[in-house]
Amino acid sequence: MKTLLLLRHAKSSWSTSAQRDFDRPLNERGRRAAGLMGAYMQAKGLRPDIIYCSGAARTRETLSRLNITPAPPAMFKDQLYLASARRLLDEIHAASDAHGSLLLVGHNPGMEELSAALVDPARSNSAMIQKLSEKYPTAALAHFEFDAGQWSDIALRRGVLKRFQRPRDLAHG
Repeated sequence: MKTLLLLRHAKSSWSTSAQRDFDRPLNERGRRAAGLMGAYMQAKGLRPDIIYCSGAARTRETLSRLNITPAPPAMFKDQLYLASARRLLDEIHAASDAHGSLLLVGHNPGMEELSAALVDPARSNSAMIQKLSEKYPTAALAHFEFDAGQWSDIALRRGVLKRFQRPRDLAHG
């Protein structure tokens, strides 16, 4: 069994037009949302064995504000910056099989496209699939489980979508 957590970075700031996109930090709303998602993950026992995080400032700050303790090993990978769904899946396939769970912190549209492609509609909750298909907002988390012994066995339309959590749903009860 492999558990995959896909977290889109929290809301970022556009305050300085001179900033490179890669260097944009979170805004206040994003900082709050990342904290909410971290508390949610803690409450649900979602603690990954390893983390893959895009090297962009907003993904790194999102990860930091999750406040996962004790902190699992994190690998910051610039190749995850604005990566396609195919590239993200390649990174997942390359993960060490010693890890049973992986948190990937990245960007859209890759995160949304990958989540939609992984879901097995026959084995996943239709209401969660509907919520996922509507929008993958900033700081949203998709939680998948796979009947796989190796990360390289993760395949499209084989993931059971256990949860799709948006920060706005946590903020409103």
